[in-house]
Amino acid sequence: MRNKDFADLWTKNLMANYATPSITLVKGKGSVVFDADGNRYIDMLGGIATNILGHSHPVVVSAVSRQIKILSHVSNFYAHPNVIELAQTLIRLTGNKDSRVFFAQSGAEVNEAAIKLSRKTGRTRIVATTSSFHGRTTGSLSLTGQSSKRTPFLPLLKNVKHIPFGDIKKAKKAINSKTAMFIVEPIMGEAGVIVPPADYLKEVRKYCTAHGALLVIDAVQTGIGRTGQWFGYEYSGIQPDVITVAKGLGAGLPLAAMIAVGKSSQLFAPGDHGSTFGGNPVTTAASVAAIKWIEKNKILAKCKADFRYIHSSLKTVQGVREVRGAGLLIGIALEKDISSSIAIQLQERGILVNAANPNTIRIAPALTISKKELAKFVEVFKEVMRDVN
Repeated sequence: MRNKDFADLWTKNLMANYATPSITLVKGKGSVVFDADGNRYIDMLGGIATNILGHSHPVVVSAVSRQIKILSHVSNFYAHPNVIELAQTLIRLTGNKDSRVFFAQSGAEVNEAAIKLSRKTGRTRIVATTSSFHGRTTGSLSLTGQSSKRTPFLPLLKNVKHIPFGDIKKAKKAINSKTAMFIVEPIMGEAGVIVPPADYLKEVRKYCTAHGALLVIDAVQTGIGRTGQWFGYEYSGIQPDVITVAKGLGAGLPLAAMIAVGKSSQLFAPGDHGSTFGGNPVTTAASVAAIKWIEKNKILAKCKADFRYIHSSLKTVQGVREVRGAGLLIGIALEKDISSSIAIQLQERGILVNAANPNTIRIAPALTISKKELAKFVEVFKEVMRDVN
């Protein structure tokens, strides 16, 4: 079967909430994938920041294969070693031993958990940011600051106020004694990889502390080393009350976590929340193995170096307005609204990227991507931009 055959089957069998994919991927290794027609691509999107070690990485394959032979699933009536080890690892990465972890399967789920956790403060008012993305379930969609996604499903949760991302004055005015939580991405991913002012998170932390509101860092896209830091907020020197993480956490498998830090870790009581598949033995085995590999191979430093290379290589390309982001979460802002066209032309030349908005190309490849593969991306991107201009 070829790409066209799979596209026909997709249209006939899947709901129309996604556009029909133009290609069907059938196998991959590292940062290289192949479609049903045998075409080869460099995957510069990584499952949207999910495949942190790429496709079929040996340590993940080994961990998952070993675990599935031993124990495939455990209900939350019982414990198993992997979930405890991963929780201990995440607590260590926060730097606060009083943190506690809740596991689920997706970013939307752990942001829903954060909403419920904030209700345990006795307050209901939530502050979020415009253009943000926190998920598509009813609660997480209420936090998402994109009217195009929200409007068809109104009414959503009440008492959610959206303010401009990065605007310190608006944050100071919005956060008050009635605020249960303020949720914010360290870098807005779906909005086009938008980086806030350097002191933004520090100031927001100050206002939340002053009014007793929870500061929730949505690190779903920035987490697990993608920005050259474990969660993406660490450069600011703050300590959040809650961190939500998913995507890269499972190294390609469905896994998410809400990490409650300090006093907020004591808010949930037995029966307050749950997830059937959260913390599954197989997905947590993959996560533990991936994090160990990242630490052993000093991948955080590599991510920072990779950003410097991409930034210096593309910032002066004709038609590029700005290269922004951190680590391997990068937005290439274009001077014209042609990102969809650029993404198609890159795909035709063997490079997979995402048009995050009309004038931004987003890349979020595997953290293991090689210098040679990055250089090939740069070469092809420059070729496409030369043709366009």
